[in-house]
Amino acid sequence: MKVCVVGQGYIGLPTAALFAKNNCDVLGVDVNKEIIKDLKDGIVHIEEPGISESINNALTEGRYHVSLKPDKADVFIITVPTPYVIEDLSCDLSYVISACKSILDYLEKGNTVIVESTIAPGSTNDIIKPIFEEAGFTIGKDLYLAHCPERVLPGQIMYELVNNNRIIGGVTEACTEKAAEAYGIFVKGKLLKTEAITAELSKCMENTYRDVNIALANELTKICEKIGANALDVIKLANQHPRVNIHNPGPGVGGHCLAIDPYFIYSKAPDTAKIIKLARDTNNSMPQFTVDNAKKIIQNYTDEYTPKIAVLGVSYKGNTGDTRESPAFEIISKLQKEGYKIGVHDPHVEDESYLSLEDALDGASLALILADHNEFKDLDYNLFVDKMEDPIIFDTKDIIKDVPDEITLFNFGNLYKI
Repeated sequence: MKVCVVGQGYIGLPTAALFAKNNCDVLGVDVNKEIIKDLKDGIVHIEEPGISESINNALTEGRYHVSLKPDKADVFIITVPTPYVIEDLSCDLSYVISACKSILDYLEKGNTVIVESTIAPGSTNDIIKPIFEEAGFTIGKDLYLAHCPERVLPGQIMYELVNNNRIIGGVTEACTEKAAEAYGIFVKGKLLKTEAITAELSKCMENTYRDVNIALANELTKICEKIGANALDVIKLANQHPRVNIHNPGPGVGGHCLAIDPYFIYSKAPDTAKIIKLARDTNNSMPQFTVDNAKKIIQNYTDEYTPKIAVLGVSYKGNTGDTRESPAFEIISKLQKEGYKIGVHDPHVEDESYLSLEDALDGASLALILADHNEFKDLDYNLFVDKMEDPIIFDTKDIIKDVPDEITLFNFGNLYKI
C-alpha cells in the first residue's frame, strides 16, 4: 500500500514511521524545507523514543521518502496543525484546507483520505467534504473520506499509536470501513467505528474532560491560598475516596490538545458551553498566578534582592522537548516585564540562549520549576546553596519532596505561608 502523510510533525512523522515499518511505501510531506532536508539525512526534529531509529531504518530500506509536495498514493493522511481563531475561538482550518487542496491533483478513484488533525464538530462534512466533491469525486463511492483523530501521550507516541483504541469516523459506512482497513495495518487496539461528527466531538471532549479537571485542581489551589489550607494535602486526602481522582494543579495547561481543543466545542455553542469556557479561563489564569506568587516569595524571603530568576524547564510535558502552547513562555514574558532577568535551563529543549543549570542558578533570587523532567527530581542541591543569593525553590509541579535545611521550598500546597 502507498501512503502519503501530509505533515511531518509530532503525529505525522510517527504515523509515517509505523506505516513504513509495516511494509507500506510511505511519502512524508511537509511545507517546511528545513524539516524535509533534515529528514532526507535521517535527522529527526522531534524528541520521541523509537522515532529516530524507525525513520532511519525506513529510509535505509527505501520504504520512507520525503518531499515538499504530495504524490499519488492509495491512502492520504492529513496531520497538520489546527490552531484556534483568536477573535471567536473557532477552529482555524486553513492548514487542513490547504493540505486537502494540495492532494487534489494526485487523487484517483478508490483512494482514501483521512484527516487526523483535531477539528471542530461538523468540519469534515461541512468544510472538508465539499473540497473533494467540487473536484468531481463522490464521497463514499469513488473517494473515501474519514476523520480518525489520534490520542497519544508525548513520550509514548510510538507505543500508543499502535496499542491505543482508534476512533474511525467515516462520512459514510463505506468510508469508515476503508479507513479501518488502513489503520488495521498497524493498530493493535480496537478500531472504534462511528460517523465523522461523532469522532470529531469525541476527540475534542477527551481533551476538554482533562482540561476541566485540571481547572478544578487549579481553582482549589487558588482557594487554599486564600483560606490558609494546603491544596496538595487536600487533593491527596480527597483522592483516598474510591470514586474521586482530582488532578494535580500546575502553572498552566500546554500542548496542542488541552490548551486548544476545548475552544472548538465552545465556539460551536458559546451560550451553552459555560463550564468549558470557565475551565479554559481558569487554566489560562495560572501563569499570572504563578508570577504573582514568585514575586511575593522573592519580596518576603530574600535577604538581598537580586532581579534574577532561574527558570527550570520550558517544555509543557516532562521528559520531552515539546514546547507547544507551554505556559512557561507566558510566565517568562510576564516576569521579564516585571523587571526580572531570566536564566533558562531545560535539558530537553535546544536553544542557544538557554543555560546550564549552574549558570542559570548563578546569582538568582529564586529557582522556578515549570517542567517535571526527571532531571529535576534528583537535583544537586549544593549548586543551589553555592550559586544562589538565597536558595529558594518554587516547585509548580510538585516533584521535589525533600530539600536540605539551607533551602526554602514552596509549591502549590504551601503558598498560604508566603
